[in-house]
Amino acid sequence: MVQPECIDDLAQCLMPTACLDADHPTVRRMADTACRGADTPVERATRLYYAVRDGLRYDPYHIELTEEGLRASSVIARQQGFCVAKAGVLAALARSVGIPARLGFADVRNHLATERLRRTMGTDIFYYHGFTELYLDGRWIKATPTFNIELCEKFGVQPLEFDGRADAILHPFDTANRRHMEYLRFHGSRIDMPVEELRDVMQRHYGDQAAASAGADFHAEAELEKRSG
Repeated sequence: MVQPECIDDLAQCLMPTACLDADHPTVRRMADTACRGADTPVERATRLYYAVRDGLRYDPYHIELTEEGLRASSVIARQQGFCVAKAGVLAALARSVGIPARLGFADVRNHLATERLRRTMGTDIFYYHGFTELYLDGRWIKATPTFNIELCEKFGVQPLEFDGRADAILHPFDTANRRHMEYLRFHGSRIDMPVEELRDVMQRHYGDQAAASAGADFHAEAELEKRSG
C-alpha cells in the first residue's frame, strides 16, 4: 500500500505516469475545458469530477487490461470506461492542474448490475473496484466518478455528488431503499495504474469474459430492465 504524506511522496502524485498521462494534450485539453473559471483546487477538483462522471459513459464489459487500454488519454478518446479506467482519468486530470492524486482500490458487493452482467461475472462482487483520491486542503479525499447520471436514473440510484470536501463513495442504498453497494475490503492506494496486478485479479476471479461480453451494451440492458419493471 502507498500512503503519500511527505512532500516527496506528494510530488510523485503530481507526476505523469505511463497510464496517468497528465501531460498528454488530450488530458490537458479536457482539464482546461472543465476548469475554466475555477479559482481554487477544490473548485477545480469538483469540476473535474463531474466532467469524468457524466462525460464518460460507464462500461463494465469492454475492459482493456493493458497499459494502452488503461491510459487516461485513451479512455478519454473512447469516451467510456469501467470504474478503474474512469478513476484513472480523474487522477490524470487532477495532476494536470496541480492537484496531487492517486488511485484507490476495494472489493465491493455491487447490487447495481444487469442480469446479463451478473451471469457474465458469475458473482455480484466487483474485485478491485477503482476510485480516485485527491489531496485537497491538507488531506486525502475519496471521489468515485463511476456511474454517469443517465445510468443512475435508469437504475433508480441517486447520482453520487462530490464537493471536494467530503469523501464521495457509492451509496449503500438506492432511491427505493434497496441495498446498492457494500464495501468489503480496501486494497490501499497506488501512484500509478497497477496493470499486472489488475490483470491477475480479473483473471483469477472472472476468467476470460471477452466472448461472453461480445456485443453487450450495459446502458441498453439497464433501460430494458427499467421498462420491464
